[in-house]
Amino acid sequence: MSLPRNPQKPLLSAENWTTAAPAHHVTLLTKDGCHLCADARTVVRAACQDTGSEFSEVDITTDAALLRDYANFIPVVFVDGVPWDQLRIDERRLRDVLS
Repeated sequence: MSLPRNPQKPLLSAENWTTAAPAHHVTLLTKDGCHLCADARTVVRAACQDTGSEFSEVDITTDAALLRDYANFIPVVFVDGVPWDQLRIDERRLRDVLS
C-alpha cells in the first residue's frame, strides 16, 4: 500500500511527538501607558508559563472595534476566547481556571 506523501512536510513531524498542546490560550487586551495592564501582564505571563498555557497580548489601540468595546475595561483577560476577567486580575482565580 502506498500513501500519498508531501515531500515538503512530513506526515508526522518531530514536534507532534515532543511538544504537548497548550492547556489553554490566554489573551490579554492592553494599551500603552496603562499601569493596570503592566500588573496584569506580569500575573498572566507567570500563570501561563506555570500551567503550560499559550499567552498573547493585543494592544486595543491597533483595532478600532477593540478600542471602542474595551477602552474603559482594560486590562481584559480572555481564556480560550471567552472574556474571563478585567481591570485587576486575580492571580489565584486565573491559575485555578488554567489548571
